[in-house]
Amino acid sequence: MIEIKNLTKAYGAKKAVEDISFTVNSGEILGFLGPNGAGKTTTMNIITGYGSATSGTVTVDGMDTVEKPMECKRKIGYLPEQPPLYMDMTVSEYLNFVFDLKSPKADRKSHLEDIMETVKISDVKGRLIKNLSKGYKQRVGIAQALIGNPEILILDEPTVGLDPKQIIEIRNVIRTRQKQNCYFKFAHFA
Repeated sequence: MIEIKNLTKAYGAKKAVEDISFTVNSGEILGFLGPNGAGKTTTMNIITGYGSATSGTVTVDGMDTVEKPMECKRKIGYLPEQPPLYMDMTVSEYLNFVFDLKSPKADRKSHLEDIMETVKISDVKGRLIKNLSKGYKQRVGIAQALIGNPEILILDEPTVGLDPKQIIEIRNVIRTRQKQNCYFKFAHFA
C-alpha cells in the first residue's frame, strides 16, 4: 500500500531523513519510534504530500506521490502533530467544512454522525472547538482524518498530552476503525 524507497530530506547540510526504505502493506499497523529530531514527522509529512523529499520516492497504492498528489491524498486521512482545527467553529461546523474540502461521495449527515459517534464527540458537536479539552480536540482531529473513509490513516502522535484513560480510548478508536473498515493504519504513538 505504501512504499518508501531511498527517502532523504535535507535542510541544507542537515539531513532530517537519510536514505530510508520500507514497505507497509494493507491491514498493517506501523508505529515510528525514535528520539526527537529523528525524522518521524518529516517522513509522515512527505508521505502525505505536506512536505517534499530531497531524493527518493514514495508510492501510495502504486501511485507516485509527486506525479499524482491529489489521487494519493484522497487515499490518506492525516492527523498532524498539531491538529488543523479552527477554534472559532463548532465541532459540527468544522467537520462539515472538512467534508466540503474532501468532497466524499458518502451521505454527509450519516457519514459525519457515524464518525462523531465512533470518536465519541457527538455530545460536543455544538460546542466551539476552543472550549474543548485537549482530549476532545484530539478526537476532533481524528474525526477530520476519518472523513471520506480513507484507506490509509496516518496519525502523528495522536495520544500526546492525553491522560491515561484518554490514551486507551483513542487507541480503541483506532483499533475499532481497523476492524470495521479493514483500513490500513499508520500511526506514531509517543
